[in-house]
Amino acid sequence: MQVWIRTTLKPLVVPGGVLLLGVVALVYSGWLTLALPALSFLYYCALAGGMLLAWRFHSSRIFLSLLVLFLSGQAVALFGGGQGLQLLAAVRMVAVLVPLNFVLIALMHEQGFTVSSTAPILLFLFIQSVTVAVLCRAAGQGVSAHGHHAAAIGFPGYVWTVFVAACVFLAVRFLVTRKPVDSALLWTLCAFTLSLRFTASARISTLYAATAGCILAASIIENSYLLAYHDELTTLPSRRAFNDALVRLQDPYSIAVVDIDHFKRFNDTYGHDTGDQVLRLVASNLARVTGGGQAYRCGGEEFNILFPGKTTAEVVEHLEHLRSTIETSEFRMRGGDRRQAVRGPERRTDRAKGRARKGQAIRELVQEKSDAALSVTVSIGLAMSSKEKSDPESVLQAADKALYRAKGNGRNRVETANVPRRTRIKAAGIA
Repeated sequence: MQVWIRTTLKPLVVPGGVLLLGVVALVYSGWLTLALPALSFLYYCALAGGMLLAWRFHSSRIFLSLLVLFLSGQAVALFGGGQGLQLLAAVRMVAVLVPLNFVLIALMHEQGFTVSSTAPILLFLFIQSVTVAVLCRAAGQGVSAHGHHAAAIGFPGYVWTVFVAACVFLAVRFLVTRKPVDSALLWTLCAFTLSLRFTASARISTLYAATAGCILAASIIENSYLLAYHDELTTLPSRRAFNDALVRLQDPYSIAVVDIDHFKRFNDTYGHDTGDQVLRLVASNLARVTGGGQAYRCGGEEFNILFPGKTTAEVVEHLEHLRSTIETSEFRMRGGDRRQAVRGPERRTDRAKGRARKGQAIRELVQEKSDAALSVTVSIGLAMSSKEKSDPESVLQAADKALYRAKGNGRNRVETANVPRRTRIKAAGIA
């Protein structure tokens, strides 16, 4: 449960969900005291600041999302002072178009700000804006000014259907990609829909619109943080995050060093694509380590796990469970072993034969149930802080030595820095 909260729930609701919830609480508590000009200034600052950040960090999706919010807000404001039916039509059309546009933006890939990539999208948004303006003006013809009032604005069933469907899509997409942009689009859509729902109150509507802009701007900062402190391939925290965590450690604590067995041979035999798949497989298991541990990828096939407040005796069984889980995890290659395909006797050089012999050890790991199913194992070295080794660097070095001992004793095992595990097991048997 704690792993799910840390890896899924927290990235989903922070910061967008928390920010929106805070604003909703502010509105319903009656503590909203800012005047409309101040809220309008906040709204335009959020849009302008977010667009500048998006341009600086080459985030075209966030830039387009902010542009959609701006155009939608302008469409509602354009008909806000006109006849009631025009405003009603504008709000309902915008309430349908914004979710659809957000879904399309979520499906886009980052393409930068080149003319060839942005011109078709800008043309598409321009056509939408003209269509909304024409339909809204047509909707108000022949209707008296007192025919409808802003207070009567409501969402019909089809608007809620589109909104809910878009929210479900964005939530599922976030669970698949785990990208801050997707969660930001979800909460931004909720905030902006609230701003449309409360169009009758200019202050509340403007506050929710400003919140939508702030959520998108904050997602750029969140994404930059992830790029700096998380490994892009495995999504685990990176070495920089590991070094920051070491500074905050207090006795007692334990550090485990995890290394994938024969990983270089995986790359040599099956290619780097398969090697990346192996890294993701191991990382997905490390992310779910029990015992209060946090895994980090510190380079290549090496991972570290921190156990704050834990001793060796408290975490060794959790590491054994982790090792066993990785060993029994089924790994299937995507495609055949292209590097071992026979291309004729003339093309098989002595060097290729040497590589084939070198890859024999890794091919022995192939499971009988499928030619493309491989068994991946890891070796783990564990050390804990003590009076003699109180600084993290010494504990990390001790864990490294235990890792080398695990590899020397046959790999696919856990060794501790204090006493070799086989010595402890033998002593226990004598007792």
